[in-house]
Amino acid sequence: MNAQNFTCNYTVDQSPDEVFDAIVNVPAWWTGDVEGSADKLGDEFTYRYGSVHYSKQKITELLPGEKVVWRVVDSHLQDPEDSSEWTGTEITFEIAGKGDQTEVSFAHLGLSPELECFESCSSAWGFYINSSLRRLITTGEGPTPPPWA
Repeated sequence: MNAQNFTCNYTVDQSPDEVFDAIVNVPAWWTGDVEGSADKLGDEFTYRYGSVHYSKQKITELLPGEKVVWRVVDSHLQDPEDSSEWTGTEITFEIAGKGDQTEVSFAHLGLSPELECFESCSSAWGFYINSSLRRLITTGEGPTPPPWA
């Protein structure tokens, strides 16, 4: 089994604290319905995009300006035969100051090419991390509509 997980990273001009504040403000950069909160250790939030995607995340690590980890405790994806492919996976954000810039490193641990949803989920994460979250961090504005809307 391939252990390759979906990852991406980039550098922004904002501080680690500004990046952290954007990450934990999930409704500001995700489209769809978000309920709950993600800014305290132990918090849980749910995300629903119509009947296509449902997931519930628990915040398992929260180091301001450094790291955010969510554990997917429940999920239902519309297309894969195993609709709970995300359940038990881990979503991580590592934040590191690099001189006057900040590096944002994202990984969805367990989202690997072996999963049926890998292609569509990778595409969605690409939008949310590289476009929507980056836009929130750099401009303070939320997402533009995703390409699939």
